[in-house]
Amino acid sequence: MNKQQLASKIWAAANEMRSKIEASEYKDYILGFIFYKFLSEQEEAYLKKEGATEDDIKELTEEDTDIVKSVQSNLGYFIEYKNLFSTWVSMGSDFGIDNVRDALSAFNRLINPTHIKVFNKIFLTLETGLSKLGENTNAQTKAVRELIHLIKIIPMDNKQGYDVLGFIYEYLISNFAANAGKKAGEFYTPHEVSLLMSEIIADHLKDREEIKIYDPTSGSGSLLINIGQSVAKHINDKNKIKYYAQELKENTYNLTRMNLVMRGILPDNIVTRCGDTLDDDWPYFDDNDKENTYEPLTNLDAVVSNPPYSQKWDPSDKQHDPRFNGYGIAPKTKADYAFLLHDLYHLRAGGIMTIVLPHGVLFRGGDEGKIRKNLIENNNIDAIIGLPANIFFGTGIPTIVMVLKKGRTNDDVLIIDASKGFAKEGKNNKLRARDIKKIADTYIGRIEIDKFSRRVSRQLIRENDYNLNIPRYVDSSEKAESIDVYATMFGGVPKAEIAEMGKELAVFDTLERELFTESDNPYVDVKSTDVKATIENNEKVVKFKKSFIEALDGFDKYLDALLIKDMDGVLVARAETLIADEIFRRLKEIPLIDKYEAYQTLDDNWQVIAADLEMIQTEGKTAITQVDANMVIKKKDGKETEVQDGWVGHILPFKLVQENLLVNELREIADLESQLNAILSEYEEIIDSIPEEDRGDFLNEDNTAFVPKEVAKVIKPFAKGKQKPEAGSIEETLIHVDSLMTKEKNIKKEIKLKTAELENKTKEVIESLTFDDAIVLLYKKWIEPIVKEISVLPESIVSALESKINTLTKKYSVTMLDIETEIEESEKEFSAMIDELEGDEFDMLGLKELQKMLRGE
Repeated sequence: MNKQQLASKIWAAANEMRSKIEASEYKDYILGFIFYKFLSEQEEAYLKKEGATEDDIKELTEEDTDIVKSVQSNLGYFIEYKNLFSTWVSMGSDFGIDNVRDALSAFNRLINPTHIKVFNKIFLTLETGLSKLGENTNAQTKAVRELIHLIKIIPMDNKQGYDVLGFIYEYLISNFAANAGKKAGEFYTPHEVSLLMSEIIADHLKDREEIKIYDPTSGSGSLLINIGQSVAKHINDKNKIKYYAQELKENTYNLTRMNLVMRGILPDNIVTRCGDTLDDDWPYFDDNDKENTYEPLTNLDAVVSNPPYSQKWDPSDKQHDPRFNGYGIAPKTKADYAFLLHDLYHLRAGGIMTIVLPHGVLFRGGDEGKIRKNLIENNNIDAIIGLPANIFFGTGIPTIVMVLKKGRTNDDVLIIDASKGFAKEGKNNKLRARDIKKIADTYIGRIEIDKFSRRVSRQLIRENDYNLNIPRYVDSSEKAESIDVYATMFGGVPKAEIAEMGKELAVFDTLERELFTESDNPYVDVKSTDVKATIENNEKVVKFKKSFIEALDGFDKYLDALLIKDMDGVLVARAETLIADEIFRRLKEIPLIDKYEAYQTLDDNWQVIAADLEMIQTEGKTAITQVDANMVIKKKDGKETEVQDGWVGHILPFKLVQENLLVNELREIADLESQLNAILSEYEEIIDSIPEEDRGDFLNEDNTAFVPKEVAKVIKPFAKGKQKPEAGSIEETLIHVDSLMTKEKNIKKEIKLKTAELENKTKEVIESLTFDDAIVLLYKKWIEPIVKEISVLPESIVSALESKINTLTKKYSVTMLDIETEIEESEKEFSAMIDELEGDEFDMLGLKELQKMLRGE
């Protein structure tokens, strides 16, 4: 099971186990226990590394002062054997809720004094909330035991970047957020927004050797961690990154600390506070610092935040607060700019910050307008990125990411309208990989793209009275469809509308002459009788397709060398970027191709490839030919039990193996299924042929299927041929139906048997594969889909052009004059028909009046 499958399995079980407990609350329990498991196993790993045996660990108590001090000084805490997570698991039915309470109490007592700020009260939310898991101690014990059983399968190692724990933790947080409604905003920034902000900050900091990053509204810590991970790709030692975090709500603050520790960040590199960011800012005096010495927190390389939107705050006595000096005080009804100025204040010269805010901060007046003016005049605003609406859990309001710097060298503002690029996912919109990369590339290169991005001068912003509303500078709206009056009346295709396909026709510059007649006036006629053939056979279109094929030539070999031949050594975290760069390099000179669409193809496939590579690098190449029991949860006697339901390839999918190595067996089953479908179709035909009066209990209530028992009753007198039914009778029909049912039953039985045989044979084939044979299948799984999907991009462009031209030609193919002529002819025909009608005196008077109306008299 790869990390995605494992995370999905744990989420499904946890979501069912939480019953009526709110998602925003239940997350604190399961994530708290996962963290405790991590700390327990981290300690066991440390002790074994120091030479301790399993028996030594079993004898370990807090009375062993030397060992306790050793563990505390290296890990920051100590857990004795009876309180380890593995001990709870081994206790079986002897485990009780009191074991957890005692363990958590002991943990707080045995924290290393130098690591108090990292671990103190970190399990408080879990400890105080245990009573919510059940009405009594027995119910609570049962609930916790189920949780422990669920999460015990999570591996806690971090070999070669195989960050299963971190992935599962993030997966659970995001899914709890999706189920928490408006409360989700308190603890989670969508992963895609985090990635976007991370790419922007990482590029700015890529040449620095030591980095300090800060999130003053840290939530679960996911945003801060994503920033750190992106930055870490550009420096040699990830331990040179120091993390600062502040969070108001204690339960969420605990999530921040847990998340940071579990990502392998050294405790000495974690500095956190639980407090009100606006009312209780750093610097502060440490409780243990008797001399009241401190380091002011104004030298940060990066600040990132997603504060609560338009929150009320108390600006009293803030006139002399250094954070707001020179800029202004945000209004008490909206703290957006208070958070922004707080972040900016803590940056060092040359530092960068990104902050998520509602659109209103771009144009609201009053105090906010003054702050905005000062930010522009002080040259702090570097970029504004408009995000799609409904992208955050719990709110549908449109938001922006604002990028600010201290000590900028340029004085324009890059405005990006990225509101149109997203995928719909359930109730929310979601940035795709292609959207994130396009925004990041545009920002990093400060590229101007029509209807997407623009560098706006400070002077132009001044002329707009410091209003930064995105549509003032970037018009991303789609052009409304125009209707040409002349062409509507008299026909012809307007040259102006053909010109709207300028990009394509500029590349295929001989195509317009082949499709349309030449004319001195603004209208042309369609020359080609077969638009599709004309486009497909155009020399420039043919050349375009050929140049694309040539650009992609050898790309499969590049992927093979990087991913398959070097599967042991390839750095999974950086490989996707390398491949993306290679795709962009190859497509650089190819017009019309959207390189970000090609990148999306890579990313869609990369999740599977990365998971496979991580397993191979962690478990060895034997993992490729490994087959696992397919374990599923089934209910029996009201209880959920994990049982085996067949087999599943550890890396190689059964379907892939069958389609390539067991073709005959697969075809046999397909043939049987075709026979089965033919029988089902015949049932439908028979039912349709039965007269209404002959239908009876042998059909179900909605007359869509036969009822076997009732069919048997009707044909019983004719069993064994003792009596023959009347020809064409319903009895004769049902005898045929009965024979079809017998045949259907036998075919289903044979399909089931052959499917089971195929599954067992597939298992045997995978396990007996040579390495070379397994590599061929890996190539088909990893590389063929990417190459194949990118290869069709030229066809999609040509097809889209065909569609545009066909739509345009049909638009004016029937003129208003044509319609008027057709109406006149219809009126004449109708009038002539009236002449043939007969009736009494009054009928004829009425018909004559109708004829006058038709003639327009």
